[in-house]
Amino acid sequence: MNFVVVGCGRVGSELSYRLFQSGHHVIVVDSNKESFNHLREDFRGRTVEGEALSQDTWQRADMEHVDGIAVVTNSDTLNVVIAHLVRSHYPQVKQILVRNYDPAMKEMLETFGYQYISSTSWGAERLRELLQDSAFGVVFSAGNGEVEIYEMFIPAAWSGATVGALLNNCAEVVCVALTRGGRAQFPSADLTLCSEDILTVSATLEGMKSLRARLQEKEA
Repeated sequence: MNFVVVGCGRVGSELSYRLFQSGHHVIVVDSNKESFNHLREDFRGRTVEGEALSQDTWQRADMEHVDGIAVVTNSDTLNVVIAHLVRSHYPQVKQILVRNYDPAMKEMLETFGYQYISSTSWGAERLRELLQDSAFGVVFSAGNGEVEIYEMFIPAAWSGATVGALLNNCAEVVCVALTRGGRAQFPSADLTLCSEDILTVSATLEGMKSLRARLQEKEA
């Protein structure tokens, strides 16, 4: 597939290299020629020096044949403008991804309906989770962490209780799997828990708060 990465900083250069390693054709766009020094020596994609709002730059990047674009400059405003330009003038581009720095700008991105990745919000949420409770490990994060999949060890205080009793009909927590003795299964609500079980759940932040509170109730 053909991809364009706008912005060749640390994120843009790493993304470009990973796409290249996956066998894709990659074109990296940046207004500063020196930014291309961030690319690894064995990168074999194309580089285009030019302003991202220039029609000439898009022509040299062969935008008519691009499948997807990632806009990852260090300016949230510029990223949105570039994304809007691509959506308006190159409707054949299937995927438009935008990097977000300032969490306060997320609402604007959502209003325009752009798919975005907020490294600030995502990173802060991961750090919070590790600081707050290392017993819950995140194994997958959807979107920017609004819904995640966690692994948790069942404490001894909950041994003998059922899965349903632990989840307590919380609408924002869904049990994905239970691993016992190295074998995973889809647990029913009346399955009895053991202290060495690993429970995998999908939950929102509020759902995890509720689940943590449930665990503390029985351990108190």
